[in-house]
Amino acid sequence: MKKLESSLLNMTLVLTGVAVIMGGILAYVNNLTSGPINEQKEKALADGIKTVMACNDLTVANTDTVKQNDAKGKELTYIIYQTKDAQGNDLGAAVQSTTGGFGGDLKVLVGFDKEGTILGYTLLEHQETPGLGAKADKWFQKGEKGDIIGKNPQEPLTVSKDGGQVDAITASTITSRAFLLAVNNAYNAYKVTPADGESGATKQMKEE
Repeated sequence: MKKLESSLLNMTLVLTGVAVIMGGILAYVNNLTSGPINEQKEKALADGIKTVMACNDLTVANTDTVKQNDAKGKELTYIIYQTKDAQGNDLGAAVQSTTGGFGGDLKVLVGFDKEGTILGYTLLEHQETPGLGAKADKWFQKGEKGDIIGKNPQEPLTVSKDGGQVDAITASTITSRAFLLAVNNAYNAYKVTPADGESGATKQMKEE
């Protein structure tokens, strides 16, 4: 019995040791990769803001966070990046908005001018079906079938199937509705944010 107990003790000690070592290795690797990953995300966001604002030489003068409840009472968070051009003139803002798509969260960055007209958009994250809902990254761009560039969501944008003026992605009405909801919500969050607001963390972004 003592020999059996000794074997079990040894096995327990070995397994514990292996777990500790592996945990240390994973923590070390995570520490090494977290910096580059965060830098990559920041660069992607910076490039995205320039894209949706249709301006390469801009500054993010202020960053605001807005919380609003949706129609179901769920609290949603929006990040508003107030921008200025090289001369210090207000360009409008890029707004980060998230809704639930067909496959999961659909995170959109939308650029608005000072009047709330859509300048551009890009998808930051999505889990939509390749070849169907994933087409949202191009479908609603300038000159495409569902073109929303130049529109003002003061009157909410909806798909033609729901009586609106925007053509839905073929066989992906759910994704199209989710995308337009994200755009409409982004507009509503932008309109309640003062252009010269001082809340949030200020971040400078210039052309690289």
